[in-house]
Amino acid sequence: MEILGATLRICVDDLEASVPFYERLAGGPALRFERGGVSVAAIGCFLLMSGPESELEILRKVSATIAVEDVDEAHRVLTGSGARVLAGPVATPVGRNLIAVHPDGSVYEYADRRPAD
Repeated sequence: MEILGATLRICVDDLEASVPFYERLAGGPALRFERGGVSVAAIGCFLLMSGPESELEILRKVSATIAVEDVDEAHRVLTGSGARVLAGPVATPVGRNLIAVHPDGSVYEYADRRPAD
């Protein structure tokens, strides 16, 4: 499994107030979408999230999003290496993802940009 990059996950109180700073910092516009009542803005390597505290509490437990070529391959490597998959693979607005707990207890999202089958 090749890791292509990582996205830093940031929970913010006011998405609209936060986006302009990160757009200037990353040098590009935000890609916006909603998922499960959470508003999301993807800007460069930053993923800003805002929404109900009950949803953000869960999202804060995920340390980062790891970009991979193929989530199915990531699933095989992770489970074969002792990680536990909590959710997925599932379709997202931009590809597929899964959430896994590493043997040390760290929680990460793994995501690809492949359409769901």
